[in-house]
Amino acid sequence: MSHRIDYIEFHAADLAATKRFYAGLFEWKFTDYGPAYSSFEDGRIAGGFDAGDGAVRTPLIVLYADDLEGMQKKVAAAGGEIVKPIFSFPGGRRFHFTDPNGNELAVWSDK
Repeated sequence: MSHRIDYIEFHAADLAATKRFYAGLFEWKFTDYGPAYSSFEDGRIAGGFDAGDGAVRTPLIVLYADDLEGMQKKVAAAGGEIVKPIFSFPGGRRFHFTDPNGNELAVWSDK
C-alpha cells in the first residue's frame, strides 16, 4: 500500500451543499469530522471535502507511506518543497509538499 495514491481532497465552500450534490449524484457516503470536514467513500477510493480557511483550493492528491519521516526527507532531497511539515489529524499524520511544477500533494501515514 505504501507509495500509492490513497485519498483525494477537495475544497468545499459550502459543505452541506457539496454533500447533497455528491450523495444525490453518485450515492457517496459521508463521515463528518467536525463542522469543516467530511470524508467520502465511493466504493473504490476515499476522499474528503475541506471547508476550512486553510484548505487547498485545488484537488489535493494524498499518497500513503509507511515511513512518513523518511518520505518527507526523500521529497526534500529530490527537490520538493515541504509546505506543511508533518502534522497530526484524526486518523494519522501527514505533510504537504509541492513538486517542481508547483502542484501541491500530501503524504500520510497511520503509523
